[in-house]
Amino acid sequence: MGPLRAGAGLHEEAEAVMSSLLALTLAATLAAAPPPVLTLEDALNQARKENLDLKAAQARLRQADTASRKAWAGYLPTITVGAAIIRNSNAAIIPPGPLGPEPVVIQPLVQRQFQAELRQAIIAPQLWAGIQAAYKSERVAELNVEQARREILFGVAQAYYGAAAQAQAVTVQERLVELNGARAKDTKIRFDAGTVTRVALLRAEQDLSRAEQDLIRAKNALASAKLVLATLLALDSPDFEVAPPPEPQVPVKTEAEVLVQKSLEQRADVAAARETTELARINKRGVWFSYLPTLGVTGQFRVANAAGFQGRSDVWLITFGANWTLWDGGLREANLSEASARIAESLATQRKAELTARQEVKTAQLDLESALANRLKAEQTVELAREGQRLTDVSFKAGVATYLEVADANTALTQAEIGLVAERLQASVAALKLLRSVGAFEARGLDSDLKDESAAPPVVQPLPGDATQLQQQTAPDAPVQTEQPAPEQQ
Repeated sequence: MGPLRAGAGLHEEAEAVMSSLLALTLAATLAAAPPPVLTLEDALNQARKENLDLKAAQARLRQADTASRKAWAGYLPTITVGAAIIRNSNAAIIPPGPLGPEPVVIQPLVQRQFQAELRQAIIAPQLWAGIQAAYKSERVAELNVEQARREILFGVAQAYYGAAAQAQAVTVQERLVELNGARAKDTKIRFDAGTVTRVALLRAEQDLSRAEQDLIRAKNALASAKLVLATLLALDSPDFEVAPPPEPQVPVKTEAEVLVQKSLEQRADVAAARETTELARINKRGVWFSYLPTLGVTGQFRVANAAGFQGRSDVWLITFGANWTLWDGGLREANLSEASARIAESLATQRKAELTARQEVKTAQLDLESALANRLKAEQTVELAREGQRLTDVSFKAGVATYLEVADANTALTQAEIGLVAERLQASVAALKLLRSVGAFEARGLDSDLKDESAAPPVVQPLPGDATQLQQQTAPDAPVQTEQPAPEQQ
């Protein structure tokens, strides 16, 4: 039995070792797994569901949605009930006599009573205006939340494009570090062989050190951009990669007035300003209605343990009552003056919103034209720098150019490529701003149900104008390619 037990023990130990190895292998595999890739569509969907600012705005909308119910509460029936037990100091009882053969209890020593009351407004002009104003205020709240939603998602898209551009900059810097590292190693070998001076070696080492510093800055900038994006998406960790986003599709040859008109029709903030003006007019109408009389009906039912002279313990009554305030000390006149001032304020705010929309559309158009021109120049600069680097490398191999000229040409090409990344970002952001100013980015139709949180609009609505799109004006945002061969040994 001894050898059998020993064999079983060894078998169990071997199984435990295998399990540990499998666990370690699985842990290493999970640790080595690449982070998930986040696309622009994923980011917008995540923001629609989890962005905290958007959730707060939607909660405010649900709060404002109760305004109409509160207003109707003043016009719908009101039912109240009450009961009481009262201990009186003395009882009041009329003994049998001329009033009747039975004693009449006017006030019992312990009095118990119950009362139910129904009130209903029949004519209440001021409530009419209040109900209408409540519905209008809900509409204003819907439009304000829609505008906030658009701004939040625009911020998410802007942050995403910034992170994607920074990721491309990191890629360029990594290639530059790799190139400068190979060049520094090659120069060290040539210096040891006595074919280059110490100045060339120091320059190669300086270029490598500078490239490594720039790479650290670029990686930190990328980490910061991803952290901002993760905060907007309510993610606990920015452990993700960003995929290259599609370039916004906008026409660049549309008349400004056409886009301005579309902006005045589609922008939620402009619509909210108009509705606010109408709300101010309704409120003033409500002040005028306060000059009219009101009519209501009240029904009561009471039960008590004292029959009284009627000989009944229960009684009911219906009352029709009218109220007409003829003079309230000038309060209504003051309210009228205040309402007129609010209308004037709302008209000024509405006009400002329309002028702001017009200014933002035209400014966005100008910024887009400038960004496209700058991007085109950046692309040309990259081509020139690439050609210059190629010619310098050829001259270096022929013994005409110096090593420092080769290093300068490579640095110029890298700077040009990083500049192109920045200009591509500016062009994309300028296009997004144009879409936002027109009210076409993440815009739900203003005539749709803006309270439906699950309704996902198209990311971009088409704009009127030339079918020639932004990405067809210049080359698309392909990753920057760098071809910088290290100088060969002579």
